[in-house]
Formats: sequence, structure tokens, C-alpha cells
Amino acid sequence: MGKYFMGIDIGSFETKGVLMDESFNITAVETAAHTMENPAPGFFEHDAEAVWWHDFCAVSRALISGSGISKHDIAGVGASVLGCDCLPVDENCRPLRKAILYGIDARSRDEMAWLTERYGEEGVMERFGRPICSDDVAAKILWVKNREPEVYSRAAKFLTGSSYITAKLTGNYVIDQFLAKAAFRPLYRADGSIDEAECALFCRPDQLAECRTVTELAGFVTGDAARETGLAPGTPVITGSGDSTSEAVSVGIVEPGDVMFQFGSSLFYYYCAGHEVRDPRVHAGNYTVPGTWSVSGGTNAAGTLTRWVRDSFFPELVEAEAAGGRNAYSAMMDYLPESSEGLVCLPYHAGERMPINDPDAKGVLFGLKLGHGRGHIYRAALEGVACSLWQNVRLMEDAGLPVAAVTAVGGGTKNPAWMQITADVSGKRILVPAVTVGASYGDALMAAVGTGCLSGFAELKSVIRPGRVYTPDPAAHERYGVLREVYTALYPATRELMHRL
Repeated sequence: MGKYFMGIDIGSFETKGVLMDESFNITAVETAAHTMENPAPGFFEHDAEAVWWHDFCAVSRALISGSGISKHDIAGVGASVLGCDCLPVDENCRPLRKAILYGIDARSRDEMAWLTERYGEEGVMERFGRPICSDDVAAKILWVKNREPEVYSRAAKFLTGSSYITAKLTGNYVIDQFLAKAAFRPLYRADGSIDEAECALFCRPDQLAECRTVTELAGFVTGDAARETGLAPGTPVITGSGDSTSEAVSVGIVEPGDVMFQFGSSLFYYYCAGHEVRDPRVHAGNYTVPGTWSVSGGTNAAGTLTRWVRDSFFPELVEAEAAGGRNAYSAMMDYLPESSEGLVCLPYHAGERMPINDPDAKGVLFGLKLGHGRGHIYRAALEGVACSLWQNVRLMEDAGLPVAAVTAVGGGTKNPAWMQITADVSGKRILVPAVTVGASYGDALMAAVGTGCLSGFAELKSVIRPGRVYTPDPAAHERYGVLREVYTALYPATRELMHRL
């Protein structure tokens, strides 16, 4: 038999794994569902051992047994996990607390404010390249130092999700150079080395993982990991990265001008640029593809918002699905009206990242009338996320980064109405590739690069197949002009009231 490549991605609510053959076709897919813990307002966590490692092992074993291939035919493994996580572990890579998740977790707001005051505006820009935000792992480490000193004192390493999985597989602590410099600012220098002077405020230099490129080999599957995962001992494992990075690569976002929006639990985006971007309004830095730079950001609630609408307003559809009936999201489309009838949704139900960078922002349903029903609320939610995408595209273009079209990925792309709404609101073509399995496919493709089956990212892009295109309706785009105006004005008009709550 030929060679196969395994990619496994661990997201907010689901772990997905794929096996890909030498022709870059997916031959097996397995998933495992899990939950996200929300123990306090603004706190979001995963149990790294019970969720991340458990799911990786279960999905790996299921892929091997379900496909019928030999574990010895797997030529490489790539893994991705939620980016910007903070996980302290002991010297045996045992988690010392539950993982503090990406930008959706806003517990470190006091540390963010303290750092901003300590460094000053110029110091923040020098170290972070933009305002400190809830994505920054350094602020999360400082939170652990301030609030959980016993955990802090026992920490041998502060890891992000992909570093944890890679360490469990190989025994080596590594991190994608892009993820390190994007999420762990200012702890790594531009060349990927650890900045000992900057570390002094947060942690010891030896508590951080070593920078490598995403496709560089992190090591090989150990005997212990082989017994748990079903993989063969000695199987090559690449460094891996965050889920959004891998999803971007999975649809060919590897050349300047490419832009992806990931319609997952959150709406996260990457723009691949050919030059360094210095603009405080956007999150900019290097990119996972060597020799390129990125602009990134996200809306905290996308899939989590539609999930909230589903569970809050369509409980009978959820119950029917659980009893073996139709998928609840599919059934909700029967209730989707042609217009939201003047109802506007700010999707800030979990605070917000770009473009307002306000963890204390609140969700808003504005313009409610007695004639509105749950279908209008659903459509307003879809339009609210589309407005957020439009705002972020405007930020890119204002920063001198042209956007010809948007590549869309993630579970939200299964909803054609949402994709057309997004095209009409933004005025941009929405491209949905033929293969939208997600980050796990990107992990497998990068494993193929790391083991030499693909020569590099340029060849990787050549194997991505095009899919459906959603073209904006000029008349609908014009009609949405009022919505865009009201949406833009709502946050500044209600910001102080939000904070009082």
C-alpha cells in the first residue's frame, strides 16, 4: 500500500481527524464531540488531558481501525489545536490546571490593563505591534502568576494546545514560529529565539517551547504515545500550529493577497501579505508560511452565536434531532425569512476582538418589534456576523491590503443562505473550496510537506480544488447599506452602557 498522512484538529466543540493518501484525497474521517467549560463570566476552558489528549488518541485509533490500513503506512502526522491557549504543565507534561482558551477567554483583562499602563502606548506598540488583547498568552501567564501562585510555582512549561499534543506524541516541546510570535508576544524575538529580558516579567525562558517552522519535524512518536494512539513508534510528527492556521493552509491561503474567514465557533481570519504590516488597527505579524506576513483577527461569536439561537429559540428542533430526526440547523432554515425586518444584531455575546477589541462588549438585538419572531432573530444573527466580516475587510483595505475575494471555510459554509448573506452584505465574492473538511486536512497536507511528499507550500496550493462561488447581488448590497450604517453606529452608541452592565 502507499503512504498516508494523518491530520487531527482539536476545536472548541469537536475534534476531527483525517487520513489522506499520496494523491491528497481524504480516505477516512473521524470525529469526537466535547464541550467547552464556562466556569465564570469571561472564563473559557478545556481539560487538556480529558479533552485534547483523549480525543487525539480516540480519533487516531478510530482512523486506523476504521480505514483498515496498517499503522506502518502512515508516513507523517500533523496536529492543530485552538490557538492562543495557556496551559501550564509539570516536568512530566501533566497539566496543572485546565487550559485557558484563546481570545474568547477574557479573564486577564486586569493584567492587560496593568501591562498597558506599565509599558505605555509606545512600549505596547513596540512589543505587541497593536493594543494588548485577550489573545495574548503573556497576559494569561501573568494571570496564573497573580491568581494561582501554587500552579505557577510548579509549572515546568507554559504551552499552547499544539505544543501540548506534540509533546505528548514526541516528548519534545516545540511551537510553530508563527504561533509563538503571534500569540506569545513579547516573549519571542523576531528570529524566533526567546527574549530573556522580556520573559523576566512573566516566566523563565526555559518554561517556553522551542520555535520551529510549522512543517519542521518535532520528533517521532514514542513507545508510550504509540500504545495510546495506535500509531507506529517512530512515526514522524511535524510541529503543527493553531486550528485557524491549519484551516487557512487547507484551502490554499499561502500566497500574498489570499484571505480566509473561518466560520467556526468564532469568525477568525488570516490575510497573507507579501510585506510586514504596521498598523495599530489590525493584528499583524509574520505568517506560518516562511517569507510571508499576516493580518489576523476574529469575531468571538459566530458558530457559538448560531448555537445559542438554536438552543434558545428552537429547542424542539434540537430534541427532534436527538431523537433521530432532521439536523436542527437544517430545520431552522425553514423558519428563515427573506428579511430581518429592521432587526439588527451585534454579535458580541462573548465580548469582542476585532475590530473593537473590547472583552466587555455585550450582544445586542436592536429594533425588536411585536411582529418579529425567532426566524427574524436567526437571520439578524447571520447578518450580524456578516457585518463583522465586512468591517474587518474594510480594515484590511484601509491598511493597504486589497481583498479581491474571500475564501470561506468551517462549519458555517454548510449554510448557503449564510454565505449568500455574507456576499451581499460585504460586496465580496465568497469562495468555498471543494474540500472544506477543515484544519485536519491542512494538518495532513503540512505533514506531507514536512516528510517530503510535497516540495513546499507552492505545490501544496496546487492540489487545492475550487468549489462553489457566492457572488454578491448589487441590489441586495445596496439594500444592506442601512444595516451596515446602523450596525457601525450601535457599538459606540452603547459602549458605556455595556460597560455599566
